[in-house]
Amino acid sequence: MVSSGAVDVDTYLAELPGTERAAMGALRDLCRAELAGFEEVMAYGMPGYRRDGVLEVSFARQRRHVAVYFTRENVMAAHAERLASRDTGKGCVRFRSPGTVDLDLVGDLLRATAAARGPAR
Repeated sequence: MVSSGAVDVDTYLAELPGTERAAMGALRDLCRAELAGFEEVMAYGMPGYRRDGVLEVSFARQRRHVAVYFTRENVMAAHAERLASRDTGKGCVRFRSPGTVDLDLVGDLLRATAAARGPAR
């Protein structure tokens, strides 16, 4: 995993090349719009969003892909059919490059995360 030493998300995005910065900035904007009440943080070297002290969503530009992580297993399970044709891991969806991030799919996962209550794993 590629980890950043950035102290905040603005710095994290500024470290990216311009073409990647715009796409990753759009992902950040989507997270901020859909995760009202969540705190934006840097955690594990990547931008993250936590609620009540619990990290629930994060994303990162990796060497060969962009990964969006969700700690709520029920969110990933509820969208299993849509995720079946995607490159996924336990709690993450991977996209080949910043330009291929499916913002509609991520938006749906973010809305489901925001609506979920109870322990996040």
